[in-house]
Amino acid sequence: MSDLTTTTATGAGAGAEAGGTGASGDIGVDARLEGHRTELTGYCYRMLGSAFEAEDAVQDTLVRAWRNFDKFEGRSSLRSWLYRIATNVCLDMLNAGNKRARPVDLTGPTPLAQAALTPRPENVWLEPMPDGRVLPTVQDPAEAAVARESVRLAFIAALQHLPPKQRAVLILREVLAWKAAEVAELLETSVASVNSALQRARATLTEREGRVPDAADPLDEEQRKLLERYVKAFEGYDMAALTALLHEDAVMTMPPFDLWLRGTSDITGFMTTIGAACAGSRLVPVPANGSPGFAHYKPDPEGSGFVPWAVQVIDIQDGAVSGMHCFLDVERWFPLFGLPDRLPAATAGE
Repeated sequence: MSDLTTTTATGAGAGAEAGGTGASGDIGVDARLEGHRTELTGYCYRMLGSAFEAEDAVQDTLVRAWRNFDKFEGRSSLRSWLYRIATNVCLDMLNAGNKRARPVDLTGPTPLAQAALTPRPENVWLEPMPDGRVLPTVQDPAEAAVARESVRLAFIAALQHLPPKQRAVLILREVLAWKAAEVAELLETSVASVNSALQRARATLTEREGRVPDAADPLDEEQRKLLERYVKAFEGYDMAALTALLHEDAVMTMPPFDLWLRGTSDITGFMTTIGAACAGSRLVPVPANGSPGFAHYKPDPEGSGFVPWAVQVIDIQDGAVSGMHCFLDVERWFPLFGLPDRLPAATAGE
């Protein structure tokens, strides 16, 4: 965990703050803490709705744990102790008023005739997240499915409507399967309070989640074929073929713009007018938010090859594409997903 030790070593007396464990001891502590990074990132992402804030929160958690490791007396597991720290970090961040949203949470759909691309600040938007940063490898298929469902965009968006402590309770109880007594100890409250918060949180989520996309863990044969047809139609900019694949109430969102579209005619109409520069694009599969996703590269207007345009997260419902969520801030998203900054023409299949 070189980034963690670098951070802590810059302050005076960093070794003393960590209990004077010495170089060999530090390496052991670093490894133990680092082993929890992925699951903690998943927890903080669910709490905060932001990929970058989640990673900042985890880094803060691990630094605090490193500095105070000598005070960890083993009265709880290391994992529980780290979750306590992470929860406090997230609650502090949420007390600053952070609340992320999707375009569909802020306004109604815009008719194509009135479409205008109006950006909102970065801190308004729910952010996408690569699966590999938030989903630890687990052997139990049922556990893996729950983990994937709990990072879907719709679920993360619904969580944003919960007060911070209710959010923590629901995630710990429903997603991570902690016992009520364990959550009560972590939050320094009573079991009755935890159970009451969970009941209220469940009621809010029932109201807010709306249409739930079909499970995609793993993709079944029908879903794989649907996505293959989607790629072919999108790359060929074949609007008739794309229309045949879209749910009649499909939505298309494009953060940081607050515009969103509903229905096949408005979506394909937008793509052939305002979005016409995307004709001839290439899609590269990328797992995001427990869902199918693609890195969208459009033709380079200044030469050959393809340049980043968006990270798409795809919802599937009833055998059709029900959501195309296109995150356009490529300077943020493509490095986060480890994607190249361009595709050569030959590599892209020209």
